Amino acid sequence: MALSGDRFRVSYTVTAKQEGEALEKAEALCLEQTVEFPRDLLPPGEIAGSIVGRVETFDHLSDSRFHVAVSYAVETTGFELTQLLNVVFGNSSIKPGIRVEFLSLPDSLLGTFKGPRFGRAGLRARVHADRRALLCTALKPMGLSSQDLADQAYRCALGGMDVIKDDHGLANQPFAPFRERVRLCAEAVERANRVAGTHCIYVPNVTGPASEVMDMARFAKRAGAGGLVISPGLAGFSLMQQLADDDSLDLPILAHPAFLGSFVTSPENGISHYALFGQINRLAGADATIYPNFGGRFSFSRDECSSIAAGAAASMGHVKPIFPAPGGGMSFARVPELLEVYGNEVIFLIGAGLHRHGPDLTKNSSYFRQMVEQIIVPTSVR
Repeated sequence: MALSGDRFRVSYTVTAKQEGEALEKAEALCLEQTVEFPRDLLPPGEIAGSIVGRVETFDHLSDSRFHVAVSYAVETTGFELTQLLNVVFGNSSIKPGIRVEFLSLPDSLLGTFKGPRFGRAGLRARVHADRRALLCTALKPMGLSSQDLADQAYRCALGGMDVIKDDHGLANQPFAPFRERVRLCAEAVERANRVAGTHCIYVPNVTGPASEVMDMARFAKRAGAGGLVISPGLAGFSLMQQLADDDSLDLPILAHPAFLGSFVTSPENGISHYALFGQINRLAGADATIYPNFGGRFSFSRDECSSIAAGAAASMGHVKPIFPAPGGGMSFARVPELLEVYGNEVIFLIGAGLHRHGPDLTKNSSYFRQMVEQIIVPTSVR
């Protein structure tokens, strides 16, 4: 068996009543995530010695929580994303009391992934914003016509928004068909850029049936879209990776968290915010990771949101850092506070808050832009 000896690590939190139970869960991880076969029935040699996961560290964190780091041979991943995620948490995701905390991947495995095409620096270059926080709004509400959405996009772009994206609920509904909506919104944003001398990009939602997503993305590119938004929890991380890696598209990718919430909302099960919205989205090619900000209508805490920002920036070899894009209850009043938390390396995603400020979306967008331009957080402060 041609094995390199390179291994990657996954850090888990295991919840158990006693240390013996936690050790049993750790042993089960080693088998369940690889051979899914009883250890006593394995043939001698490299399957038992190298293919099966190994417990590298085991620490008692609290009364019922234990930290377990398991290493796996890099070859078990087949050097592709879906199988990597399968080894990380495939069968064990079905079991209670196990949570993935973070991944530690060697260069031999990281080299398999192109990661984000643009990352922070590339996306900044696209919208001509060197230092400040970036601004984004979502076209809302579902039910507006394509022309009404395009008018909304025009007014926001005219006021200085950097990114105008489809709301994740906009698909191919009869009131705003995908191709019609994308064409009109892309034209509207391009027209606003010409009038105002700005560099806003329109980012349509291409989440849809797997057989149609690439055609939707290529149509969006031809129509003048400046990026794509996709929900990997619905469409698949591998499909998002395909969009990011496609040289003929060459567009920034924004990852939306729809359908992923149950992975992170339990402290005992699932995947950490850091790993899911930070590390895994990066591996799958997202240039920005959208998630609900703390203090809004969702339950994410300040620490959880900060961990996403950390996962979006942590060293991962050649894999570029990406923008955290907090939304879900964003308001103008919170900008100073949020800049203290995130610094300048953030995309502020505002929806209803932009409309609530007043009826003139152009003035509201301009006011938002002026706010962030006046508050540049020194990197050394953070």
